[in-house]
Amino acid sequence: MKKLILTAAALILSAGFAAAQSTTVRMGTEGAYPPYNFIDDNGQVAGFERELGDKLCEMEDLTCTWVTNDWDSIIPNLLSGNYDTIMAGMSITDERKKSIDFTQAYYPPAPSAYLAMTPDADIKGGVIAAQTGTIQAAHISETGATLAEYATLDDTIAAVKNGEADAVFADKDALKPFVGTDGFQFVGQDIPLGEGIGIGLRKSDTELKAKLNDGISKMKADGSLNKMIKKYFGDDALTFSN
Repeated sequence: MKKLILTAAALILSAGFAAAQSTTVRMGTEGAYPPYNFIDDNGQVAGFERELGDKLCEMEDLTCTWVTNDWDSIIPNLLSGNYDTIMAGMSITDERKKSIDFTQAYYPPAPSAYLAMTPDADIKGGVIAAQTGTIQAAHISETGATLAEYATLDDTIAAVKNGEADAVFADKDALKPFVGTDGFQFVGQDIPLGEGIGIGLRKSDTELKAKLNDGISKMKADGSLNKMIKKYFGDDALTFSN
């Protein structure tokens, strides 16, 4: 009987420990896509998504840690359990929904744009650099241009600088910091892609999704999400209507 009581007690303690651990959420990001996410001078994840993610975790009583991962394997490593969410400027698309789930958007559908060093860059039939695995790369592959894929946004910029590509095609907000440096300028028309940016999760993590959606909804309702967007993207940034 004593052994049975001890065993039952051990199971209760084990269950309690598991429940406590369930509130710890590993937030996965790239750390190379400013101002959404980047690594600061102290070697820490910083940017819009770090501040937003920390705020959501605080609101929903979650203990969150941050993990960085290369973009081209960010979904496979979510599915394999290396972290619990993706907050990495990831647009919500039907293709991605086949393998993962998303929260509601925490950033509105934003335009993508071409960035080049000359105003007459051939964006229709030339070589266009885009980050591997992005909706921008998928778009270029369906146009008459030649797609050149690179691991990071910085690599796409470098490709234009050294003549490997005629232009970069990426999220316009991510490209804005490069405008005016080395002759970089926007060319052509903006192109809207995706359904906005959301937090990626495994399809089985329905409770975590509900918590994060609750936090996002509250921040949209009280205007704090729009305020945070403007802090990182400027007063003319796209925001949510109340």
